[in-house]
Amino acid sequence: MNIKKERYLNPFTDFGFKRLFGEEANKDLLLDFLNGLLCKEKGNIKTMTYLKNEHLPYFGERKAIFDIYCENEAGEKYIVEIQKVKQNFFKDRTVYYSTFPIQEQAVRGDWNFRLQAVYTVGILDFVFDDRDKDKTVVTEVKLMDIEKKKVFYDKLTFIYMQMPNFNKTEDELETHFDKWLYVIKNLPKLQDRPVKFQERVFEKLFRLAEIEKFGYEERTAYEDSLKVYRDLKNSVDTAREEGREEGEKKKALEIAEAMFGEGESAAKISKYTGLSAEEIGRIQQGLEK
Repeated sequence: MNIKKERYLNPFTDFGFKRLFGEEANKDLLLDFLNGLLCKEKGNIKTMTYLKNEHLPYFGERKAIFDIYCENEAGEKYIVEIQKVKQNFFKDRTVYYSTFPIQEQAVRGDWNFRLQAVYTVGILDFVFDDRDKDKTVVTEVKLMDIEKKKVFYDKLTFIYMQMPNFNKTEDELETHFDKWLYVIKNLPKLQDRPVKFQERVFEKLFRLAEIEKFGYEERTAYEDSLKVYRDLKNSVDTAREEGREEGEKKKALEIAEAMFGEGESAAKISKYTGLSAEEIGRIQQGLEK
């Protein structure tokens, strides 16, 4: 079987994300991406400055290390994170992270508490809820006045992109930001730059992402990063599959018990539940005790 090698890097690896969005020479890519994400809410960001991504709290020892931390020409702060797998308390973590750029704006002495806006942007390789029927891709969250159903405070914004929910084909792409979502999700699967991606920013992105052009150290670093990503995804997928199978088996056992209660035969129960004769025998023995 002829298996094609990946031509372009995976943006969900630590190496890939940093190469495309986290290096000074390539910050025009980050600027274009953020402008596409936020242009409906505010005007274009003109400049972007990278800031130190490791922060210690004023109290305690729990530090925060952001994938990307930057600010625009107005002093507004942006945390941009790639998230590979679903974690417990993920939303809590993003709220906690947002407190660092808020705290660091404090001024010693006389200060009126005026803050610059803080944006936390999460590019997620998972969905919050598998039962989400709307298949939402971009979720924007602000503090809201519930009774009036209007934004209470517009300087703290959380934006999450659930990439598995983005399923547009190349022919269905309508906006510049659609292209960004498409390339982030599909880059490792592509063998050539799609016809629609002729803008200079995407020409640069595809050039940077081409694995064959990496030097030895870059190739090694990327392969190590890719292995970590794949091992992590495989572990999560295995745990999810085991959990699904366990849930299905539990449901089958419950159905079998109910069918026995209705006087159905073991053969019929086996046919409808998929349980083996031995498993059905154990259920029957348990019910007869």
